[in-house]
Amino acid sequence: MTRLAVLAVTVALAGCANLWPASSSAPVADSPTRDERESRQVVELIGYAQRVATLPAEDQQRELNASSQSLSKQRGAYSRVKLAVLLSLPGTGFADDAKAAALLEPLASADSTAPGPMQQFAGLLYGQINERLREQRRATQFKEQLDALKDVERKIIEREQPRPR
Repeated sequence: MTRLAVLAVTVALAGCANLWPASSSAPVADSPTRDERESRQVVELIGYAQRVATLPAEDQQRELNASSQSLSKQRGAYSRVKLAVLLSLPGTGFADDAKAAALLEPLASADSTAPGPMQQFAGLLYGQINERLREQRRATQFKEQLDALKDVERKIIEREQPRPR
């Protein structure tokens, strides 16, 4: 649920990005057209994610397959982000944050003086996915530490039990 709220805020921010004048280093003729197109694509992707999240598992898998095929044919930012959005959906049988992060990393780390809405969205999603991956690693470490403590406790209990004579 919080992911949907963040995505909604992102859409709002992407829409507001066109309200401020473009920096003087950005090309004036191409920038509004690209930004408008990318803003529409970001809104489309958010709606798509919401729709796919409500589909049955079978239909979600079909969407994943179609998106994977689309990326293999067209390696653009839109296709990368679309597949990453699908792979980052919680509660699906195919969720894979590591693959989603790998798809987004080139967009999120691209050095750009005037990133467009798609790159900004990719950066936001990349940050969230990486944070989730960090939390998963931390949870795994805590579980391993807990298991080690349980093992120590078990050994102590075994040592303290009286030995049969």
